[in-house]
Amino acid sequence: MRSGAHPTRPPQALALRGLFVLATLGFVKLAQPLLAPILFALVLAVVLVPAVRALRRHGVPEFVGAGLVVAALLGSTVPLAAVLAGPAAEWWQRAPEIVAELAQRLQRLRAAIPGLDAGGPPGSASGPLAERLASEGVVLTGQLLGHGLSFVLSAAATVILLYFLLASEHWLLPRAVRALPRPRQRALVLAGTLAAQRDIGRFLSSLALINAGVVLVLGLGLHLAELPNPLMWGVVGGVLNFIPYLGPVAIVGLLALAGLLAFPDGWMPLLPPALFLAVHAVEANFIAPWFVGRRLVLSPVSVFLSVMLWGWLWGIAGALVAVPVLIGLRAVSQRMPRLRWLGTLLDGRQAQAPGRRLRLPRR
Repeated sequence: MRSGAHPTRPPQALALRGLFVLATLGFVKLAQPLLAPILFALVLAVVLVPAVRALRRHGVPEFVGAGLVVAALLGSTVPLAAVLAGPAAEWWQRAPEIVAELAQRLQRLRAAIPGLDAGGPPGSASGPLAERLASEGVVLTGQLLGHGLSFVLSAAATVILLYFLLASEHWLLPRAVRALPRPRQRALVLAGTLAAQRDIGRFLSSLALINAGVVLVLGLGLHLAELPNPLMWGVVGGVLNFIPYLGPVAIVGLLALAGLLAFPDGWMPLLPPALFLAVHAVEANFIAPWFVGRRLVLSPVSVFLSVMLWGWLWGIAGALVAVPVLIGLRAVSQRMPRLRWLGTLLDGRQAQAPGRRLRLPRR
């Protein structure tokens, strides 16, 4: 081998790394009930830890401040969930009727367009579909109750772990970093972790304020449009708006479905999705860039791939944490010499052109 040439990795090493990545993804997917509460608790702790620190500066012990912060979080979310439980249950009970009505409207639409009519009478396909949904209603309800119980257990585990993380954040990170052998490695990991905490907290706090405004404006607009349960749809829009790209698409589809069921004729079924598109256009192009700032801009390709990956792993829960995980990965990789290339790829800011042109050596 010539001097100065970089050694190439053997194919066996690359294959082992690929198998390790696949095994890790499989483990993350299978271990969702265990890992999801831990990851959500870590993300929430990053957002809420400044409040615990502020209380500590005013003489409130950490274990008391953590309890107050967690109690405030539960006091703001549990009543809202209780208010939304009734409309959500009503929509679930009407699922067979909703599907049958949509089938009838689609059949009428096919009959009105030349070449799309299947030849059957309008609504002929809706009866068997509604009967099948009604016969399987017990099974679907049982599955819903099972998922609901799993969600309650995961939420309880998340809240308990969140309290312990907030109550011990003053000494937990320094003790964890102290276990590393080299001082320079400890300094780099500590700097990267603190930067990740700062960036994730700033991003999620800003996005939470923005989406709270989305909930209010969208709910008010849907109320003026006389769509049933406007608060529920506003909250659904605000929650799904945390998911880049795929979230707004899902909201438009859900509001279009709600509009078709609420407004039978004319152009009114297009009003609910049009209201959200207007709100989203203002939020995405003017409000979010001003609140979040250019320092937290990520590469659009990396954001989309992260949402797809975590959505495949954990569904909606994974899509919600895809961007915070990406922000933390970028903050850590930018401060680790071996991972700076990854931080450069994840950074969405446009690189400045070099002042001098790159000259190739003459042969």
